[in-house]
Amino acid sequence: MRLLYNMAIALFDIAIKIAAPFNVRASLISKGRKAVWRQLSDASLQGNIVWIHCASLGEFEQGRPLIEAIREAQPDYKILLSFFSPSGYEVRKNYSYADVVCYLPSDTKRNARRFIKMANPKLVFFVKYEYWYHYFKELKREGIALYSVSSIFRNEQIFFKWYGAWFRKILSCVRRFYLQDEKSAGLLKSIGLNNYVVAGDTRFDRVRAIAAAAAALPDLEDFAKGARVMVAGSSWPADEAILSDFVNSAAKDVKLIIAPHEVHEAHLAQLEERFRVPVYRYSKQKGNIASDARVLIIDTIGLLSSIYRYGSVAYVGGGFGKGIHNTLEAATYGMPVIFGPNHLKFKEALDLKELGAGFSISDKKDFLAVINKLWNQEDDKALKAAGMAAREYVESKCGATEQILKEIGAR
Repeated sequence: MRLLYNMAIALFDIAIKIAAPFNVRASLISKGRKAVWRQLSDASLQGNIVWIHCASLGEFEQGRPLIEAIREAQPDYKILLSFFSPSGYEVRKNYSYADVVCYLPSDTKRNARRFIKMANPKLVFFVKYEYWYHYFKELKREGIALYSVSSIFRNEQIFFKWYGAWFRKILSCVRRFYLQDEKSAGLLKSIGLNNYVVAGDTRFDRVRAIAAAAAALPDLEDFAKGARVMVAGSSWPADEAILSDFVNSAAKDVKLIIAPHEVHEAHLAQLEERFRVPVYRYSKQKGNIASDARVLIIDTIGLLSSIYRYGSVAYVGGGFGKGIHNTLEAATYGMPVIFGPNHLKFKEALDLKELGAGFSISDKKDFLAVINKLWNQEDDKALKAAGMAAREYVESKCGATEQILKEIGAR
């Protein structure tokens, strides 16, 4: 099985090299991996090194609370942050809390030994789904503590199949798993692994911290005053078709703040064309939003997590595509969250649904049924109950970061 694994890694590396001249993602990975050795050499890492690895940007958001808590608790520690995907590295390559940010070289025995020797970490954290055989084996051989953070497991993963014995060896290299839920604990226990703690998901700590530190936006506060406001985040065309149909025929006190996933000019123009009510781009209002505005398009990056507070209902996009985006950024403000059908792999969405704080839709008819329930003109009990359930859910799940720090002795 190890031979097949090594062959798969080699084939992936070859495919990346072949695709690099024609594919931006492949080119970034190829160039990034070549630069790693120079980055590590130039950094001359010494002292207590903490290495944190994330597959992409989503996993970074789970690892971020831990990175920043370690930096605060142990300012003399050095932080090495690695990524597998360009979606993480290219966005966070200048992240100020890390001393070095780099790509992770492909998982070969040679790369693993070279990387670990140059980095010489004291502690290592891999976030959520990342399990690499040669890196894990080398860390164990060197006696370096390896932790898996915000880990979550599913029945269909190869570790729990009758033919998954070799892959279970990878898991045995982890000193401790900090799991998101009891189901994952049961799965590990079923294969003889008891080195786990159900700590929860560090993303909850992150969204709570974002909400607490969010800057006030007076122009948006004025826009929302006296209106029923929906905030739609990371929307795609399928989401936007439903939202625009609704707003175009809604009462005048209904307003929409929409932050599309894609903010290039062609898409923004297409989005504007969908609305038959006054619609404006936020960047062009310059802090003085037009008084007749019914729809505000957020055409800049980085504001969404602060904007949710100005709505009473949130819509999170992606559910008619590959999967929904971040529901917790909205839920932390105590607001119900609506999303599309492709949400079944997202634990927090399922939890919110079960608690009556999340609502899945399959079409416009479903959407109208949900919004009419939440925005009942005569009775706002449903809206308040759903919002309170969302807030309590996030609050009840916070604390994973602090628990991990205490267990590893960094607090």
